[in-house]
Formats: sequence, structure tokens, C-alpha cells
Amino acid sequence: MFESLTSRLTGIFSDLRQKGLLSEENIDVVLREIRMAFLEADVNFNVAKKFIEKVREKLIGVQKAAHLDPSQQVIKAVKEELINLMGMKSNPFKRVEFGPTVILLVGLQGSGKTTTAGKVAKSFKDKGMRVLLVPADLARPAAVKQLKVLSQQAEVDFFDPIDFKSPVPLVKNALEEGKKGHYDYCIIDSSGRLSDDDDLMAELKEIHQISKPDESILVVDSMAGQDAVSLGESFSNRIDLTGVIFTKFDGDSRGGAVLSIRSVTNLPVRFVGVGEKIADIEEFDPEKMASRILGMGDIFSLIEKAEASVPIEEMEMISDDVFNLETMKEQLKQMKKVGSINDMLSSLPGVPSKIKDVDFDEKQIYRNIAIIDSMTHKERIFPEIIKGSRRKRIANGSGVLVQDVNRLLKQFMQTRKIMGKFSKTKNKDKLGFVKKMFKS
Repeated sequence: MFESLTSRLTGIFSDLRQKGLLSEENIDVVLREIRMAFLEADVNFNVAKKFIEKVREKLIGVQKAAHLDPSQQVIKAVKEELINLMGMKSNPFKRVEFGPTVILLVGLQGSGKTTTAGKVAKSFKDKGMRVLLVPADLARPAAVKQLKVLSQQAEVDFFDPIDFKSPVPLVKNALEEGKKGHYDYCIIDSSGRLSDDDDLMAELKEIHQISKPDESILVVDSMAGQDAVSLGESFSNRIDLTGVIFTKFDGDSRGGAVLSIRSVTNLPVRFVGVGEKIADIEEFDPEKMASRILGMGDIFSLIEKAEASVPIEEMEMISDDVFNLETMKEQLKQMKKVGSINDMLSSLPGVPSKIKDVDFDEKQIYRNIAIIDSMTHKERIFPEIIKGSRRKRIANGSGVLVQDVNRLLKQFMQTRKIMGKFSKTKNKDKLGFVKKMFKS
């Protein structure tokens, strides 16, 4: 997502660094190029126009600040307005004090509502919430079966619709069960419908009236472009929407609809689907997204993902005096939980454009694990004893070259130095330590 916009903006900022200071002429040229970049990224015309006007207002007051880097001035102004455009801060789902919080998912058929219901349920379950998934898409039998499978993957409960022929009484009974079962969330997966289909929209209104949802969320395919914005307006005219979830966020390189929808419809983006797996969903954070768009990466999302995959108590084992090849092997295993190497690197500042056409060999992780497995226990604990003959034996045992063993041992020594600094921070500050490393 946003690859084309990020590439264009990065080029604009790079050219601007050659300027001595910001002049009115420079500002006009830069803003014209940024406007074109936004339009090419499928941002709504009026949204792009207002965005440029606000950035211009910010830049006029600093154009004579010769001691500042012109590109830094522009990046700062653009980032601030991007955050304003997308909503200033993240908008997590509501949580009612008594009874289950009811979330109604609506949208077109094929937009990804059912998959999204499972992903959102999984994200709540990971936070310790009890969730009930409600299959109100009875028009498509496969949707009921799909949601049941997703409920099993997410390890949440599923309301069996076997006794119901209509979604309205089904939803009513499901919510009663939600109250009796003391669930934290009830997520209703409604059937896909066009906003101009009067019969189906009348049914949706009835579901809305019966369920009285705390959140009515429009689920939109990111590939829909500006149609997503008009769709938001159309559904808003029929029922009261409270937000949007974009699916297939990893599949569209432009992303203009994500930048336009709040300004046009006043609907905040709540989540974005970033892959096919049930855990591939992220809460939408305007500040992180602005950094990603400007080519600054999204390192904090990566850190949070790593924190969720590797419990903090497991980090306690990492220190300069106890970090050995045995613990390194465990850390290599944890890397696979965080995600692919390409995904991790794409989150790092300045990296995405450089790795676009590079194919990283992720099998190297498994090779390194195999190398360590070919060592004796003593060699893993005291790697300093691994000399020539031992290295040859380990290489033969793991089916690699001696050079591969040498490379692993070199990586180990470098990692142990870093872990020595890491271990000197208190447990509660370990995540902050990593963040500081990437900020510096």
C-alpha cells in the first residue's frame, strides 16, 4: 500500500534537499508535484486540493528559515497534515460497560466482511476478550461455514444458525445469548448488498434496529479506489455508520481511498487487513501511517508485533553473560513468529524501496538452526571452543559449507555485543530500548 505515493514523495524530497532554502517559488513547485502525486495515488480531487492549501499555509511562515533543511520543513508540514487528514489519532472500537459490545459489519458482497469478522474476533481474543461471532449472511451458505471455520481458528465462540431462516430473528436470539453468556463482544457478519438494493437495505435497517449496534462498520476492499468513498456516502445515507475497515490493504499500491474517506464521509478508519492469515489485521494509526507514506517506515508496528509474538519474560534470558548459541537458536525460532524477513525489512525506515526487487532467502534461518543442532551441548554454551576441526564436523553434520558455520559464529558474536547493552535495561524498559535504537 502507498508504494507509488511513497516513491513519488521520496523523489520530491530528495530533489528539495539540493535547495539552499525554501523560497515562494520552491514552495509552488514542490506543492504542485505533491498534488500530482496525490492525484496519481487516487486521492479525491477536493481532498488533495484542501491538503495542499493547508500545507502551503504551514510553509509560508518558515520559508526564510535558512538554518533549516528545506526538505525537513516540507516533510514536517506534510506529515502533520497527513495525520490531520486521517484523523489525528487511532480510533479503537468502543467497549460498553454492561453487556456485550455489538459490532455490525456491512458492505458489498466480496468485500471481505466474513474474513474481517474472524480477524477482528482474533484481535479481541488476543486481548483476553470473550467474543461471539454471529453469521447473519444466510443468503450465502458458504459464508456461514466460512465464519464457523474462522471462529475455530480465532478460538472464539460461534452462534449456530441452524434453526433460523431469516437474519433478523437470528440476530435477536444471538444477542440474547451474548448477554446471557457475558460476552465482551458480539460481531455480526451481515450479507453483502448494494446500497441501491431497496429490499436488502430494508433488511439491513431492520437488523440495525434490532441489534442497536455500538459500532456499525463498513468493510471495503482497498482495491475499490474512490468507489470506496462513494460507497461510504451511500451506506451512511441508509444507516448510521461509525467507521471503516479496509481489506486487502497489502494489495493496492496507491491507497488514495484511505486518505480520502475520512475527509469526505467523516468516518474514521478502524482497522486494515494486511494479509490472508487470521492474525493479519492492524489497528489503523494515522501517525504510523503518515510515517509509512513518507518513507520513514513503520518500525513501531514491527516492534509491537514482535512484542506480541515474544513474551517479555522470554526476553529476560537475553544478556551478555547468558546469551549463547542455545538461546540464539530459540530467538531464530521466534523470528518466524514475527513474520517474513521481507515484511520486517519493509517496516524499517528507508528500506522498502531498496528491497522491492530483492529475494531474501528465508531458508537461511532454518539452515542456521540446523547448524546449531549439529553442535554438542558444550559447544552451544561455550562457542569459543569451536575451532577448525569442530567447524568442519558441524558443517558436515548440518549439510552446509564451513563458510556457513563461520558466518553464523560471526553473527553470534556481533549479536552478543548488542544483547549486552540490551540486558542492562530494566525489563519494563526493554521495548523502549529497542525503540531508541531505531530512533537514533
